[in-house]
Amino acid sequence: MKKLHAWLAVIMLIVGLGLVAPSAATAAPYCGISWGSLAKTSSATTYGHLANVRAGKHACFDRLVFDIKGKRAGYDVRYASVYTEGKGDRVPLRGTDLRIIVKAPAYANGKATYLPRNKSNIVNVQDFRTFRQVAWAGSFEGQTTIGLGVRARLPFRTFTLNGPGSQTRLVIDVAHRW
Repeated sequence: MKKLHAWLAVIMLIVGLGLVAPSAATAAPYCGISWGSLAKTSSATTYGHLANVRAGKHACFDRLVFDIKGKRAGYDVRYASVYTEGKGDRVPLRGTDLRIIVKAPAYANGKATYLPRNKSNIVNVQDFRTFRQVAWAGSFEGQTTIGLGVRARLPFRTFTLNGPGSQTRLVIDVAHRW
């Protein structure tokens, strides 16, 4: 019995000192990402309009950026089917649908402030690891909807950045994997 207690004490000491490799369940998340895949929302009122949409590649995620002329940006980003603003037609996307509603219009004083040349591919994401397609769903009644097709339902985060000047940037990062 004494030997059993001694071995248990040694095992507890080894585990406590971290001399045993952690199990897969306790391994660190990919690139430190712990975002999750549930909806991200902000009810902030946007005083401005959409000016541009662009994308970038990063080591651990793909990034979509909305440039908004004005302070603050409200949004609703979630995995859901995407429909056109006003009419309600389904927007087909390559991959899994991530619906992005920016609470800012793409028009000001009756004129377009952002008008994509190709509505089914508003940003070229051809060589991206996670993004498959960025599609225009329209702007109506003070909000703009964009469909983002991604490789799978992956973790994402959404946040805003102030500047430059009186501009706001809405940023959406989607991880390459869990």
